[in-house]
Amino acid sequence: MPTVKSSYLGKLRTEMEHVASGSKVLTDAPVDNHGRGEAFSPTDLVAAALGSCMVTIMGIVAERDGVQLDGMHWEVEKVMASDPRRIAEIRLNIFWPEAADLDAKFIDKLKRAAKTCPVALSLDPALKQEVTFHF
Repeated sequence: MPTVKSSYLGKLRTEMEHVASGSKVLTDAPVDNHGRGEAFSPTDLVAAALGSCMVTIMGIVAERDGVQLDGMHWEVEKVMASDPRRIAEIRLNIFWPEAADLDAKFIDKLKRAAKTCPVALSLDPALKQEVTFHF
């Protein structure tokens, strides 16, 4: 059974459906690549997936240790390169003001876990991943 079913809707737009949940995501080509930029681009989704994956893995570790990640949020910046057009760098800033009262060993454990998320490990090593933790 497929994980995702997708359709081309025309005018550089696609629709993807997560089979198990029925949740849908639209993509558009970005404005700088002939598109309308009215939705995530496929490369935006790659960058967003890195942040979501890292925080999800930290969440798994935190739940095991009885810690909630309330207040954690992140920002992702995607840097494109040309010739060939590709993602050259993903800059990720993870903010968690509530971490100030936590043990430094636990914080290090979370950071290590984040950097071993499946998306981070699946991306080509040539794609620079700059991750800054604001804990």
